[in-house]
Amino acid sequence: MTSQHNLLFIHGLAGSGQGFKATYLLGLYPDLLAPDFPGDFYERMAQLKLLLANSTGWTLIGSSMGGLMATVYACTHPGLIDRLVLLAPALNYIDPEDNTLQLTDIPVTVIHGLRDDIVPIDKTREMAEHLFSNLTFMTFDATHDLNAIVPLLDWPALLAH
Repeated sequence: MTSQHNLLFIHGLAGSGQGFKATYLLGLYPDLLAPDFPGDFYERMAQLKLLLANSTGWTLIGSSMGGLMATVYACTHPGLIDRLVLLAPALNYIDPEDNTLQLTDIPVTVIHGLRDDIVPIDKTREMAEHLFSNLTFMTFDATHDLNAIVPLLDWPALLAH
């Protein structure tokens, strides 16, 4: 499959651009960008900002910390991101009182495992509902890594514009 827009996969803390999710998605979308994001959150965010360089038309797929990064970028750069697909995003690290994050109406799909013992699903849902006005929240009988679920998802529908 090829995409009609810019796709970026942002891996989680322990992941990489060569991990299971990135490799699977690259098999579906060869033009997907899946770089490595080393360092702490702030170093990773600096790399993300350089990579996107205020360009538009991006769909960000973020896993865990990568979902947090995608969320922070989309909510601080309104109008630059077209869509978010967030896999067990670590939204529990966002301070609900943080006024730098703007509510966004771009389409956002959150996919979360009911057996996730790393990122609390209730905190994810609460923050997602706070930040995203065009939200689809999907749950599955899965753990945090969601590796068993990723191949079962309807990626063309998730990424459709």
